[in-house]
Amino acid sequence: MPREFPIGLTPPDWLVRNLKPQPAPPVNRPAMARAAIAMSLPLAIGLATDHPSYGALASMGALSGVIGDTADAYRMRILNIAIPQFFGALGVTLGSLVYGQGWTAVVAVTCVALVSGMISTIGAVASVSGLLLLLNSVIGAGLPLPGAWWLAPVLMSGGGLLVLALALLAWPLRSGVPERAAVAQTYRTVAELLAACATDGYEDARQAVTQSLNQSYDLVLARRARHHGRSPELVRLLAQLNAITPVVEAAPAAHQAGRPLPPEVPEAVRHLADAVDTGYGGPIGQSIPAPTDHTGRAVEQALRHAAEVVGSRSPDLRVSGVEDRLGRPGALRARAAGAARDVVLSADSWRYGVRLALCIGLAQVLVSIVPVPRSYWVALTITFVLKPDFGSVFSRALLRALGTVAGLVVAAAVLVQVPRGWWDVPVILLLATLIPAFTPRGYGYQTAAITPVILLLSDILNHQGTGLLLPRLLDSLMGCGIALVAGYLLWPESWHTRVGDRLADAVADTARYVESAFRPDTEGAVRARMRRRLYRDLSVVRTEFQRALTEPPPTGRRAAAWWPLVVAVERIVDATTAARVHIKQGAKPPSDAEIAQVAVQLRELSDGLRRVETLYAVRTDLSGPADSVLEPLRQEVAAARAITSPHE
Repeated sequence: MPREFPIGLTPPDWLVRNLKPQPAPPVNRPAMARAAIAMSLPLAIGLATDHPSYGALASMGALSGVIGDTADAYRMRILNIAIPQFFGALGVTLGSLVYGQGWTAVVAVTCVALVSGMISTIGAVASVSGLLLLLNSVIGAGLPLPGAWWLAPVLMSGGGLLVLALALLAWPLRSGVPERAAVAQTYRTVAELLAACATDGYEDARQAVTQSLNQSYDLVLARRARHHGRSPELVRLLAQLNAITPVVEAAPAAHQAGRPLPPEVPEAVRHLADAVDTGYGGPIGQSIPAPTDHTGRAVEQALRHAAEVVGSRSPDLRVSGVEDRLGRPGALRARAAGAARDVVLSADSWRYGVRLALCIGLAQVLVSIVPVPRSYWVALTITFVLKPDFGSVFSRALLRALGTVAGLVVAAAVLVQVPRGWWDVPVILLLATLIPAFTPRGYGYQTAAITPVILLLSDILNHQGTGLLLPRLLDSLMGCGIALVAGYLLWPESWHTRVGDRLADAVADTARYVESAFRPDTEGAVRARMRRRLYRDLSVVRTEFQRALTEPPPTGRRAAAWWPLVVAVERIVDATTAARVHIKQGAKPPSDAEIAQVAVQLRELSDGLRRVETLYAVRTDLSGPADSVLEPLRQEVAAARAITSPHE
């Protein structure tokens, strides 16, 4: 019989969650090919022209482009790669200008860290831009770069733009294909949701639909921001995406009924998904059984509407009645001005900027006082670890240390066995393919893939060989230690989860949704927009919950207590949507008093969540007509308020 671990040797749950690889999507072979070409080609050109250090710098720039090459839509690739490259060029310029200037360099890099941290709070592209701004400034201030001051920014930016050029090669042939594939995938996830309406897999299927809708709207609206009214294909995609919304809204009613839908219903949605994927335009036949109740009629009407929109080659958002559910994105200049204003006035942006600047400043002071060879690695480690928008600081420090050790083992084998020179090209080509392959598996895997590449390129610049290995390990451990102490333990907010605050906001928004959902003067587009934003916010809460579970006790244990309430709030939103569907099918609308009663109870729950760290049962006084359309909603609100999950 296999022996069990003694109780004292059993790894804790939070550690297991940190080390467990994330479910990864299928391997992105085009991204692997782009990484291999973009990182090995500059090095080969440098060797051919007898300037290997120039090639190494361009390959370093390509590495940043490979890290940012994560978008599906071509226009999003431009934003994800080109904009961060500009900030990266600015960072390496500032860093190289203060190289070797002692305390001036310390102050300059610390100020860059403050700005980097603040702009990182704007969004995903800004976060990567802030990351490259700080990373490259640290490299420029800590590593002697060859050539004039302007050469390193040009070479590194050129490497990143090479990744972008390779990513855009197929654009003329595949323009719009990623967006169309995303919309088709949304239809397929909705089909799975309808198939799971009467099963235990409904919650997971609904979460998959929310994520797919978020991705599809982000892709389509990102393109439509510059092509509003001028691209029939984008108008058609948006109309098709909007058309699936009534089907999604009917799903909670079907789930509430507790009876499985006929298998022809999800199959009809899959048929529509195939039509979207292929770009088919024409009549789409549907053979589903005649509905026998309110729920069946709602699903049947929603499917008929979706089939009409999918089969139309030129739907008009204004004339055909297919509303723009989320609205047209604002002008880029207005959004940039709003983001800048938010950064300057936001306490969160200042707090994160100060945390990052404090850690980078301490690292720079430490390596200025204590002789540390190639000391820039300490600040690089802190920059990667101290990214709260990328996940738990604690878990990233742990995974960074473990990933560095694994990467050093690979780097040691390469530095010992492979002679420097042309052999570096095939080695970089092979190692580069591992970065996009391992990155989706988790931060530790990404670190293990990136570390040998950076070490090999660094060796081309400074020729230290295996002498790089032990200093790099010590630098990484020091960086992780500074991030944990100065960026985590010294900030009490790090010890608490943000699940409660974000959930309180979602509950308050749910109260507003309940009030507006049953008003006769509320437009359908407004209700759909509110519901979509609610599910998006709840998806963020789920992400925050998963992040908090990777924290060590007591933070992770406290976070686990919030899960029943997260599910309860999602069920409240579902019950509200289901009630609205029943009213649309002829059920009697609730009275204003019933609506106000539910909204008051939700606001009381929201206020209570903001005031306490420990969940406790709240007295529930919800009563009304037993045959009211709001009765299931009242039951869900009562269940949410009655949840008792005390922290230990």
